[in-house]
Amino acid sequence: MKPRRRVLAATTALLAAVPLAIAAMSANASIPPPAAGWTQVWGDDFNGPNGSLPSSSDWIFDLGHSYPGGPANWGTGEIQNYTNSTQNIRLDGAGNLRITALKDGAGNWTSSRIETQRANFKPAAGGKLAIEGRIQMPNITGEAALGYWPAFWALGSPFRGNYWNWPGIGEFDIMENVNGINSVWGVLHCDVAPGGVCGEFTGIGNSRTCPGASCQSAFHTYRFEWDDAAKTFTWFVDGQSFHQVTRDRVGAGVWDQMTSHAGYFILLNLAMGGAFPNALNNNQPTPVAATQSGHSLVVDYVAVYTAGGTPPTTTTPPPGGGGSAYSELQAENAAERSGGSVGPAEGGSGVHQIANGGYLKFSGVDFGSGPARQFYARVASGASGGVSGLVEVRLDSRSAAPAGSFAVGNTGGWDAWRTIPANISNISGVHDVYITFTSGQPAPYVSVNWVKFGT
Repeated sequence: MKPRRRVLAATTALLAAVPLAIAAMSANASIPPPAAGWTQVWGDDFNGPNGSLPSSSDWIFDLGHSYPGGPANWGTGEIQNYTNSTQNIRLDGAGNLRITALKDGAGNWTSSRIETQRANFKPAAGGKLAIEGRIQMPNITGEAALGYWPAFWALGSPFRGNYWNWPGIGEFDIMENVNGINSVWGVLHCDVAPGGVCGEFTGIGNSRTCPGASCQSAFHTYRFEWDDAAKTFTWFVDGQSFHQVTRDRVGAGVWDQMTSHAGYFILLNLAMGGAFPNALNNNQPTPVAATQSGHSLVVDYVAVYTAGGTPPTTTTPPPGGGGSAYSELQAENAAERSGGSVGPAEGGSGVHQIANGGYLKFSGVDFGSGPARQFYARVASGASGGVSGLVEVRLDSRSAAPAGSFAVGNTGGWDAWRTIPANISNISGVHDVYITFTSGQPAPYVSVNWVKFGT
């Protein structure tokens, strides 16, 4: 969300680099094969019919001027209204995603922002994670570009459903650009705001010009690598590193806060106006009268790769519960269930269309010494407008006070699955876990694939 950012201190920190000759790639190039030792674990090459939307199985559309209950104007002061209209976001039929900023006759701007359904991108212990995209920034410069703010970035999963725990959960800005300047910015946001070790609301950032052709006139490859063994975050453009942050720089406590949760989700958006472009316009508001409507952020592909490390050991809990709280507890295997019906879900099964008063019970769930502080549920909802409710965690009794909860409404369909986190009180030991469903309406409002816990 780049929440509440004021200005980027790295605006003048440009690194000198030896120009790199890069062979031209076609606009509809597929995701390149991973380098030796790396494995692709997710990706989207945006192939599809001209005028179609990106896949809802991979992406969530962020709409309006804020998350529900979150900071206004996405916490950055940007002015556009995000939509899922194909005027603002579409596949172009040539293997690209186009996000287009438009100004109407009344002077109102619209654009689009999407984020991955998956929110668990992180390296295995001792391994590496890379998030990469091949992108052309809006091809516009000078006064006509004032206010354009394209970005390719990632946020920590606990942000979902909370919206006020930034920047402690971590933010990696893999590619940012404003006002048509021929530079890419890479930024880490962390700790507390204002201030903290990341110097919020600025963050720890650096920037450089794009190698060879300008950022606006050509595609470039932007990459972020997280090395869990070396405890480093590193930013690249066209294979050239230009920014790095180490654990030693931010401290072990802040590093662990960013890296010990379930992982990250990826975002693509084209904002208009806000703190960053205003700051680089002599602190004057953007966009301006001369800003041109109709330019696009063009994305050839986004991919996630991993290398090395030791994946966590997981076990499948026996039917009815038991096992580790930190493994996925499959909804269809609950020891007791009231409400909903078992049916197919994401290659397996789940409990579908649960309404007020329903519950799932998992017996003898082992939290160990914990303590568990996070609860995650893989849910979907095709509930009609205005229908929503709570997903709650209770221990040892259905009538116990909730240890944590989150609200859920329509996610885009009964098969539009997303992982939603919630903070919970510290839990350790062995407990019967009840997942209860509370709504002020009788209509079904949620399906559940699995639940699990985290420290």
